[in-house]
Parts: sequence; structure tokens; C-alpha cells
Amino acid sequence: MHRRFIAPGALAAASLLLAIPASAASVSPGAPGIGDPYYPDYGNGGYDVSHYDLRLKYRPADDRLEGTATLLARTTQELNRFNLDFLLDVSEVRVNGVKAAFRTTGEHELEITPGKTLAKNTPVTVVVRYAGVPSSEQAYGFTSWLRTPDGGVAANEPEAAWWWFPSNDHPLDKATYDVSVQVPDGTQAISNGTLQSAVSRAGWTRYNWRSNKPQASYLATLAVGRFDLTTGTTESGIPVVNAYSKDLGDHAGAARASIERTGEIADWLTGYFGPYPYNALGGYVPNTTTGYALETQTRPFYSPRQFANGSNTSVVVHEIAHQWYGNLVSVAGWKDIWINEGFARYSQWLWSEHEGEGTARELADYAYASRPAGDPFWKVRPGDPGPDNQFHSAVYDRGALALQALREDIGDEDFFTLLKGWPKRYAHGNATVADFRRYAEEVSGRPLAALFDTWLYQPSKPGAPAAAEASLGTAKAPEQPRSWKKIAATNDVHAH
Repeated sequence: MHRRFIAPGALAAASLLLAIPASAASVSPGAPGIGDPYYPDYGNGGYDVSHYDLRLKYRPADDRLEGTATLLARTTQELNRFNLDFLLDVSEVRVNGVKAAFRTTGEHELEITPGKTLAKNTPVTVVVRYAGVPSSEQAYGFTSWLRTPDGGVAANEPEAAWWWFPSNDHPLDKATYDVSVQVPDGTQAISNGTLQSAVSRAGWTRYNWRSNKPQASYLATLAVGRFDLTTGTTESGIPVVNAYSKDLGDHAGAARASIERTGEIADWLTGYFGPYPYNALGGYVPNTTTGYALETQTRPFYSPRQFANGSNTSVVVHEIAHQWYGNLVSVAGWKDIWINEGFARYSQWLWSEHEGEGTARELADYAYASRPAGDPFWKVRPGDPGPDNQFHSAVYDRGALALQALREDIGDEDFFTLLKGWPKRYAHGNATVADFRRYAEEVSGRPLAALFDTWLYQPSKPGAPAAAEASLGTAKAPEQPRSWKKIAATNDVHAH
């Protein structure tokens, strides 16, 4: 609470300040941003959410969404006001059962003033009733709600929640989710986790999904439309639910041929990353005009265009790898995006090796040689690329090159110990690039600051000595590995 007191003299000012109770002086509103320098207004301060209960009704014909969101949280400071990130029209807010005042501010802020101050470190229940047409809402000039011929989809990074539920929208505040969606009969609602029930009554069907492990808000997804569903179980016993829009046209076969291998790919990745961290798995392909894919937790989103040139298991590898690198261990700040994308791209290189289409070293050698030193690609620093370059191809390819350089430096035994140990060390939490470097030094017993600086932070192509140490660079231009084009086709996997 910031106030300026004007008094004729110092004594009067001091008397006025002494009249304010100490407890009142410590009360303040929660910050309208969680503190991420890339996105200063994303997330909020003053509380931490543990669970979202979303009870929704959606009409595909007019894109009308009605909802009641119940948030279970705990205060991290004494609060007289706090924010949620949200865009739709709110009719009522209750805090601990009592109506609270609210208003909208900024691009996407719902500012809530409870009837009385909330003490620090106490549980709080927030209920928000709302309605609106998500596709009609924009923030910063764009929308993350994807309208489809038969419904709508919420899937985007780094923001998607604002269009369908109020949240503390930053990976630092993970929570569990119950998502209950009522849609017209003949239409399905797809979300994260396991389907608890689907009950029809009076022309409507309510789908109840549960995601029982901590999940970042941008990884929560909702897709409503007409889908063909397939179900199965992985060799390790994880239930798989995949969903394909009924009007994918020529892309339908290639999409299924790729995504139906999700269970096989997840089982294969456990050999590198350790046990699969969730109790559900799958993927979905709605009929969108987008070109990207997204690692929405347990059930990645894929655009039909990912399969325009035929099946592509490489993009499935990328998104399933994120379930460990990005979802299980999430970024502490968006500048740490390499933790997500460098590892997902390197997983594609490992899959290429598995499929006999080019080893990780051959792919790294080709990635290094195919771009001259003057290419702007090398000016992007994967360890801190800036918000404008967060999904630049350098974060992917140069990020994977950094991992190959690390592998050559510390050897395969320590490298693969590191890949499996990292998700276990930071499971269901957040970490930075610096955390990863320290952990790599702990596992290998080697100083690695110079290697990380060269490959992740210098705005230039690593020179001949660094390349030689990473076994990159040859006397003649390397041949293009067979998998290169398939992997390159996923370069826009998050370009949106």
C-alpha cells in the first residue's frame, strides 16, 4: 500500500505514521506479475495455487463458454488485493465464500479485492463465475483460442489459459486440475490426464478429466469438437487416449500413423529419461489451420500440417520428450527455454539414431557445418535468447549442439546418467540453465562454465577449437543425414 502523507512538519508526519498499526503497514496487494523479465505481467504475486476445479459448458455453434472456476491456494504474504490472469466476462467472485469486489485492468488482469485482508500463509478458496466468446477476445493483439469448424481449442505457449479459465499463469505456479466440460451430444471434450466419466443427459454430455500431478497453466488444454478416439495401454501399463478430428481430410492417415506410436515412443524414452512421470498419455489433432505442436501435459496438441508430407514420428518424439523436459521439470523463467527445447530436439536426434537414419553426432556435425559463421542463426543465444527469439531455430538446433558438445566432453556414461538424473532431481518443480550446469558439474566432476558459455551464451559460431573438442567440423562438408528433413520439418513446431 503506497501512500504519500503531506504534513506541515516532521513531527506531524511522524505522529501520523505512528498512528498506523504495524500490521496495516505490512499489508499490500499481490504483484500483477510474478517477476519474469521476458513477460513482466504474466503470473501474479502473493499466493500459490494448488488445485483448479473448472466446471464448464461450451456451445460449439456460437463459441460460447460458461464456467465456474474454483481455485485452492495459499497466501505467500498478507494480502488486501490480488490478481488473476483472465480475459472473459466475470459476473461474480467469492473469496472464502464471501463476495469480493473485482475489476479488469491492463491487458489480461482480473483484480480482486476480498472483503477482509488475507493473512500470510493461510489457505484461500477463490470462486470465479464467468462467460464469454473466447475467439472474440485478444490480448497484446493476438488470441490463443483456436476456433475450429466444430468447436474450439486452447493450446499455446507461453499463454493459453486466459481465454478459458482464470489462473496464476506462469510455470512457477503448478497445480493439479479437474476439468469438467458439458458439450452437446455427439461432440467430445478432450483435456489432460485421465477421463473420470462421461455422462449424457437431455442432449448434453459432461466429460470429467483429472490431471493429478502438478501442471503448469500453459500446459492445461481443452479441445471441443467431433473426434474419433482410440485407446490402448503402453507396455509399461500407461493408458493411452488419442483423438483425431473427423474432418482431417488427406492428413488423417499420416496423423494416425504417427500418433498411434506414442506409447512405443514413450516407453523408448524411459530408457534415457527414467520412468514416465504421469498416469496418462496420448495426443490429439483438431482441425486447425495452425502449424505448430505443443507438449500439453499427458496429451500433446498437434496441428494437421505437421503431417502434410506424410507420417512424422519425430514430432511425436519431440512432444513426448517434453513430458520430462519442460513438464516434469519446468522453466523457472522463460529465459530458461533451452531446458525445454534443446533436450526435445536432442531426443529427435537420438530417435534418428534409433531408426538408423543418422546418428546424433552426424546430425550435430551437419547442423554445425550447414550454417556459416555469418549466419544470423549464431547470434541467438539459446541460454537466454530474449522473448523475440524464444522459439528461434537456434534454441532448438544450437541448443542440441550444446548437448552434443557436453556429451563429448564428459563421456557417454556421465551424459546419460545426467539425462536420467535431472528429471528425478527436479521432479514436479522448476529449474534454470544455471541449475543444469551445476548438476552436470556434480555428475561429471568437471568444470563446465566455459563449455556452457561457448555453446549457449556467445552470440557467434563456436570456433574451430571448440568444434574440434565437440568432434564437430570435418575436412569436407558432411552428408545430410536421412532424418534431417523430417527433423527440420518440425522447426516451426512452436512457431506461433
